[in-house]
Amino acid sequence: MHYLVGDLQGCADAFDRLLAEIGFSPSRDHMHVLGDLVNRGPDSLGTLRMLRRLGGSATCLLGNHDLHLLAVAHGVRPAHRTDTLDDILRSPERDAWLDWIRHCRLADSAHGWLLVHAGVVPQWDAVTVLSLAREVEAMLRGPDLPGFLRVMYGNDPRRWDDAMTGADRWRFVINVLTRIRFCSDDGTLEFGTKDGAAAAPPGFRAWFEVPGRLTAGTPIAFGHWSTLGLRNAPTLLALDTGCVWGGALSAVRIDGGRRDVVQVHCAMAQAPQND
Repeated sequence: MHYLVGDLQGCADAFDRLLAEIGFSPSRDHMHVLGDLVNRGPDSLGTLRMLRRLGGSATCLLGNHDLHLLAVAHGVRPAHRTDTLDDILRSPERDAWLDWIRHCRLADSAHGWLLVHAGVVPQWDAVTVLSLAREVEAMLRGPDLPGFLRVMYGNDPRRWDDAMTGADRWRFVINVLTRIRFCSDDGTLEFGTKDGAAAAPPGFRAWFEVPGRLTAGTPIAFGHWSTLGLRNAPTLLALDTGCVWGGALSAVRIDGGRRDVVQVHCAMAQAPQND
């Protein structure tokens, strides 16, 4: 049995209850977690411990909060007042956890689904998404991680160009795979709006509503966008259902063409901030 799971964000108790609800067996089942493994919830370290105990039966994507953990740990970004990362940063196994995080993936595929944390731009097909993700994963796993993290942040460039190289290329890929919500029809990114799809600013729309998107025929599952809630369409699964904000933690079984949704309700860890 193969399951997709939305943003955990350090909500270890909800994750434990979800595993029990679906009767997850590491010897039989596989789980794909769609990023934002840590932060804002009450037990980021406990969540990582649970994932590590699942071993090869869990595949984890990187979300913006997981990249933020790496940046804070390497002194590239200051901690945010709402961060809940100290249990990892003060752990005797800190270095091992940071190494485990940076070896997670930025995009993946399973049972015909393209898996990302946030979304894609209209110019990319599924093959391109996976190829670009591998490029940036190599940088995250490379010998100069702090140097890479220092050029990772920023909103520019806003539009993809096949000729893009170096830091601009890597930054754009990360911004799309871990931050995108809205873009224009030509793929220009917009980062100011965090409400639901109906709140698109003028000239922009939800990335998955752009006409002519090259991944339009590819089933895509993603997290990141809690204000969307659960979206369960033939070729689209939105699985960030706001566990950390007092919503639900969601899993969907996808093997054999199935679409079985399982949810557990969550205690509010923080007031909603939609990021």
